[in-house]
Amino acid sequence: MVASGLFLASLIALALGKPTARNLKLHESRPSAPNGFSLVGSADSNRTLKLRLALAESNFSELERKLYDVSTPKSANYGKHLSKAEVQQLVAPGQDSIDAVNSWLKENDITAKTISSTGEWISFEVPVSKANDLFDADFSVFKHDDTGVEAIRTLSYSIPAELQGHLDLVHPTVTFPNPYSHLPVFQSPVKKTAEIQNFTAGAIPSSCSSTITPACLQAIYNIPTTAATESSNQLGVTGFIDQYANKKDLKTFLKKYRTDISSSTTFTLQTLDGGSNSQTGSKAGVEANLDIQYTVGVATGVPTTFISVGDDFQDGDLEGFLDVINALLDEDAPPSVLTTSYGQDESTISRALAVKLCNAYAQLGARGVSILFASGDGGVSGSQSASCSKFVPTFPSGCPYMTSVGATQGVNPETAADFSSGGFSNYWGVPDYQSDAVSTYLSALGKTNSGKYNASGRGFPDVSTQGVSFEVVVDGSVEAVDGTSCASPTFASIISLVNDKLVAAGKSPLGFLNPFLYSDGVAALNDITSGSNPGCNTNGFPAKKGWDPVTGLGTPDFKKLLTAVGL
Repeated sequence: MVASGLFLASLIALALGKPTARNLKLHESRPSAPNGFSLVGSADSNRTLKLRLALAESNFSELERKLYDVSTPKSANYGKHLSKAEVQQLVAPGQDSIDAVNSWLKENDITAKTISSTGEWISFEVPVSKANDLFDADFSVFKHDDTGVEAIRTLSYSIPAELQGHLDLVHPTVTFPNPYSHLPVFQSPVKKTAEIQNFTAGAIPSSCSSTITPACLQAIYNIPTTAATESSNQLGVTGFIDQYANKKDLKTFLKKYRTDISSSTTFTLQTLDGGSNSQTGSKAGVEANLDIQYTVGVATGVPTTFISVGDDFQDGDLEGFLDVINALLDEDAPPSVLTTSYGQDESTISRALAVKLCNAYAQLGARGVSILFASGDGGVSGSQSASCSKFVPTFPSGCPYMTSVGATQGVNPETAADFSSGGFSNYWGVPDYQSDAVSTYLSALGKTNSGKYNASGRGFPDVSTQGVSFEVVVDGSVEAVDGTSCASPTFASIISLVNDKLVAAGKSPLGFLNPFLYSDGVAALNDITSGSNPGCNTNGFPAKKGWDPVTGLGTPDFKKLLTAVGL
């Protein structure tokens, strides 16, 4: 009787197509949907899902070691960045991983295609019913209460035991859409446009206390007005969610604020995922115009590319974040600096997916690219101000392989902008390069905010610049804009100008910045010691002497940066 029962159970399992005979292991899960999402019900079993598999990188630990080796000033290999081929060799999946995954795909009659040059990412389509069976999942429909955004997701999934160590993640599964589309920028009440003033070196125009223009940034941070000379030194600006950079507005901006250079100075357009760049005035994006006007208008003479990412994402809920990095990794000569003014709360993205994207930044950093992101505009409550009981870190600011930029305001002295997102990651620990800085801050902080943040997490932001009342031309009119998205392109412009001097001197561009910033670069940064970033019904973190999770190490001084890099 017992034997017959077992035989019957096996027949039932086969009939249902369930992989019960396989040894499935829980791979990722979350206790509930992110705040703001509600369960609608089970997904239609016949609905087609486009899934992506991320295979394990063959030797990421060695890539990380080499990243720090070429990025640390005291290293004998400082500045000896890796080639495209060298990076690809370290991260391409091993043959054992490829064989294991391909065998599993064949066994389940799945045809997949490779969607990255190294073979790390592959994609395939299956109905919901089969996805549930393959991954012991429960794909359901979830809806965001405020925006109405719907998505089919599962709160957990498993993978065959034999794929552990070979398969990093299945996507999209436990990562939910970002309903607010990354955007960390907001507009201030329109203020009187600042008049351009002549000023002597080191003198800051009085107008800069109320509005920021390129002249203000040049004066505050000792930024030169002379043009860069090295065409190989490129600056990349990313654009998402149909934000278009308008050339006519840029021309108006340069005529008004950079009368010393040609108003015909412009940018190069690069597109992917079906991206475009409409020049219809009414479609000009505040974010896109801000980013382009304050890179072209501050990084004088540096060739600037606007990378417009469309809506045909290959990376799902990442909305092009991974696509743009993969595209740049495929280039033989990617830009030396990449600035992005978009982001989201760390909790909205699964840890495995966040790590995969962060590792892609490490690959680009090893190639000699400085990657900068705005830290967000919600203080300690995340990328945008929100209700919370515990502090909300932002992504990708918690990633240790990029540079997070916070915001300041005011002159003589600068102080922290109260919206400047900062804090400590829940996904990554404190990297070695900032361990002393974080430890010193936490000792000074004491028990303030105890239990509301991860005291062992990677701290952010790393640096900051002005971020309040930037004059931006949008569809012919001047608007005042606030946000850390003002700060990231500003800092990126300064680094691009430093790189120009380095390349002209026969040296390498700075590449991954943080090991330099937390060592030799500290002397070139203005320490910000006042202000805080409130949120979650608290005053947030206070700015203090040295590094702090509001303004980072401080704001840049171009002349001192040149000294710090040996020029």
